[in-house]
Amino acid sequence: MKSDLLVLVVVASFSSMLSLNIYAAEADDSLAAAGERIRQTGAQLQADIKKAREQLEAQEAREAIERKREAERARQQAIMEEKQRQVQEAAQARARRDEAARVEQAERLRQQLAEKAEREKKLQAEKAEHEKKLLAEKALRDKNRVLTKEEEAANRQAAKARAIEALKQIRATNTMKSFVE
Repeated sequence: MKSDLLVLVVVASFSSMLSLNIYAAEADDSLAAAGERIRQTGAQLQADIKKAREQLEAQEAREAIERKREAERARQQAIMEEKQRQVQEAAQARARRDEAARVEQAERLRQQLAEKAEREKKLQAEKAEHEKKLLAEKALRDKNRVLTKEEEAANRQAAKARAIEALKQIRATNTMKSFVE
């Protein structure tokens, strides 16, 4: 009986140990499972962090590219505006030069017309003076009508020749002045 009791004590001890071992084994399995879950969670967190970092880097790269594009667009716009400004300034300068040339040409034309009018006025005055002389000569001849008709005709012919010669000289000087101008 003692041996049965001993066997019973040993079996009871063994069964309590076995239950402790089972409990410990279950605890070890739980710990192992918990550890595995922690490792998996850590790995997942690391993967998520890596993915988030990659997304952040990709976003930063896209933003950098967009900033470069925007800077290039701004630079191109500035170049275009500068070209347009230069074209506009050139057009304005050309318009000013053209206007100055038109004003200068109009002034030259006005001066030429004024000089021509002055020459014509002078010519008219000389012609009037010549006619006045001719009338005075005629009046003097009429007064001194003692001359014969042939002498009178010769005098008239000589006066005409002198008048023609004077007109030719006047026209020649005016023509020369016109060519010089």
